[in-house]
Amino acid sequence: MLLAERVPQLPKMNELYKELETDRNQGLKMLYALQRGGLLLLLSDNAKSPDNLSRPDKIYINNPTMMYALSPQIDTGTLRETFFMNQLSQGHEVRYPKTGDFLVDRKYLFEVGGKGKTFDQIDSYLAVDNTEIGYKNRIPLWMFGLLY
Repeated sequence: MLLAERVPQLPKMNELYKELETDRNQGLKMLYALQRGGLLLLLSDNAKSPDNLSRPDKIYINNPTMMYALSPQIDTGTLRETFFMNQLSQGHEVRYPKTGDFLVDRKYLFEVGGKGKTFDQIDSYLAVDNTEIGYKNRIPLWMFGLLY
């Protein structure tokens, strides 16, 4: 429940460990165990090996349905990013980029947002909600559900 109310974010890991009443090593082991169990998706700027546990850049609940089960208030932006991450992480390598929201397969940069989202923040692809038809690099968010 602690994570459902906060994700996605650049986690304040020390605060999270304190609330979980654990230390860094056990906290990271818990996060990676929850990822292996299909409850969390951990986003990092590079591929992490299970032997080298390090702090994730963002933490997502595995899917939007779980978010609603764990928390009564869901932020729309969090919902969009969780859906995108859930759909793309099944068959693609997803990383946390320096700009934008997601770097897919090391070459496609995505920003996720609502219908009014513009290319001001990034120069790549937009995954936009509340739109039915895409144009050029603006892709409707719902279409990523077809990748699963």
